Amino acid sequence: MQLEINNTTKQKINTKVLKQAAAIFSRKMKINKRIVSVAFVSQAKIKELNKRYRGLNRVTDVLSFADSGPSLGELIIYYPQIKQQAKKLRQTIDNELAFIFIHGLLHLAGYDDAADRGHKEMMEIGKKLSNQITK
Repeated sequence: MQLEINNTTKQKINTKVLKQAAAIFSRKMKINKRIVSVAFVSQAKIKELNKRYRGLNRVTDVLSFADSGPSLGELIIYYPQIKQQAKKLRQTIDNELAFIFIHGLLHLAGYDDAADRGHKEMMEIGKKLSNQITK
């Protein structure tokens, strides 16, 4: 999997975590020759996109926009939300970033967490794969 990372914020992002997560995910899901674009955006931008595309007027951690062809799609991430969730969950920021990134990739691969069963499956896969990343 090829990653295109665009950080539009002043936050320092550990891109090694994303690259490792992408490699693990692409091996597991057999998605090798696909491109994923990842953008780190401001609070205003993630809120605007969440309202426009999901009808939710609030901040979220990740939005997924699936595509076809050589591109698997695009992930939009609000990094301060990742940091806040990591603190709340008492884990490292890198762990939460890997988990949320993989969660977004699962959406791009067609997984849906709207129902309890799908949510549980995505949580299990996300934890299993993110735990394989060496920090």
